[in-house]
Amino acid sequence: MALQARALVTSPWLAEAVKAQGKMRVLDASWYLPKLRRNAKSEFKKRHIPGAAFFDIDQCCDKTSPLDHMLPSEKIFADYVGNLGIGSDTHVVVYDASEFGAFSAPRVWWMFRVFGHGGVSLLNGGLRNWELEGRPVSDKCVRPAPTEFRASLNRSWIKSYEEILDNLETRRFQVVDARPAGRFRGLDPEPRDNTEPGHIPGSFSMPFHSFLSPSGHFLPKDQLQALFARAGVDLSCPLCVSCGSAVTACHVALAAHECGHPGVSVYDGGWSEWYTRAVPEHVISEGRGKHL
Repeated sequence: MALQARALVTSPWLAEAVKAQGKMRVLDASWYLPKLRRNAKSEFKKRHIPGAAFFDIDQCCDKTSPLDHMLPSEKIFADYVGNLGIGSDTHVVVYDASEFGAFSAPRVWWMFRVFGHGGVSLLNGGLRNWELEGRPVSDKCVRPAPTEFRASLNRSWIKSYEEILDNLETRRFQVVDARPAGRFRGLDPEPRDNTEPGHIPGSFSMPFHSFLSPSGHFLPKDQLQALFARAGVDLSCPLCVSCGSAVTACHVALAAHECGHPGVSVYDGGWSEWYTRAVPEHVISEGRGKHL
């Protein structure tokens, strides 16, 4: 039977699991928007959870695509994580160092799942809370022995531009956008050059940070369910999630998973692709043209 793990683990649980030295690998999956001018890898080298390795979403990706960090092939993913010492029987725990408590780590959680590895968890509260609780950090880099990882891509969990376009007519699935509300409405600028804000027609706005408490932890299940209900999203129906480049979209996927909806698909090209390819009437914006 394939390895399975709960989606969220706590800092106390991880602290004990690290001591046990079982088949587990901790990954720092930090990534920041370029305009923030933060270097996630350099920060990792200075401080990380002891024994953690760095997962770079800008390296483990399809480098032939003009879009940012699109999913890689099965072979590229398998080789990349195998070189991090992760096998198909390894329990992977991901976190990031953002002030939100979770920003990019849910993307890597979803990547493992879409490539067939159910043995992956997110550290609830991230490095932010790990440090607030007084737990140790390290600047020592560990070089694990490479191992074999078998990747099997679940293509039903990925949506293309053409499928999103077709869905405007068929309405076979709901589309939820995780960007902040101002960008969704077209009132606040996008962080990428030559891209205006707005949203896909008929999509729902659920900003990624709304799934997190002020402390940076994912909200409990009943509150997550209430969020989806208030947004008008039916968790009994098919669901696709999107954002700027399919990073924070994965907060929605994880939240839906916690609510018993594990098969959420991701629009991997996100708003970055949609804005570039869509006809003007398929870019819904209250502030069209004001940000370029």
